Amino acid sequence: MTTTAPTLGTLPTGLMSLPGVYPPQEDTRLLAEALTHERLGPGSDVLEIGTGTGALALLAAGRGARVTAVDVSWPAVLTARLNARRGRLPLRVLHGDFADRTEGRRFDLILSNPPYVPAPRVRLPSRGRERAWDAGPDGRAVIDRICASAPALLSPGGVLLIVHSGMCGAARTVDRLAGTGLTAGVTARASVPWGPVLRSRRAWLEERGLAAAAEEHEELVIVRAQHI
Repeated sequence: MTTTAPTLGTLPTGLMSLPGVYPPQEDTRLLAEALTHERLGPGSDVLEIGTGTGALALLAAGRGARVTAVDVSWPAVLTARLNARRGRLPLRVLHGDFADRTEGRRFDLILSNPPYVPAPRVRLPSRGRERAWDAGPDGRAVIDRICASAPALLSPGGVLLIVHSGMCGAARTVDRLAGTGLTAGVTARASVPWGPVLRSRRAWLEERGLAAAAEEHEELVIVRAQHI
């Protein structure tokens, strides 16, 4: 089965996903919808942080943008490269830490669906499926790094779109981005049922005050920031 090139507002179909690679889910779809509202085309430089299958990067490439996708997971890098080849879309996929692999470059648009699930362990996992979602006790280990790096990565007028759980604190993300000199705000919200990872951590999340008793839905937020 080949990957079908995406059209505006849709994700690519026929994506493959190697074991341990985060497949597109509701957060990916919410970010894809946000992407449709951004001006993008030939000549635009786009960065995706934590590309996974490459779905969002391919969506941007399908609109003619020059896209660089970065992921710390080798299986994700290989998956994104394979999906780009199958979709016959140009995509530069790099392995490693996003800050190291993009040093000195600026982008018109940055997309990220980073790990954001609160986890009991302070240290981030270095391997395994959990690497795609575990993000420290408050779920902000990667989010805060992106917020701090965004001003140096964005071109004048450039936009950051980041999706994460409401458990991580949308206001904190907006405040951190605004504190770096960007204009920022929440532009979209969605409510989705808890998945198996959250359900397995219910007692711990309730103890930490991150979830209410018997809560069954998670709020997802899109934060948009712009370099003026």
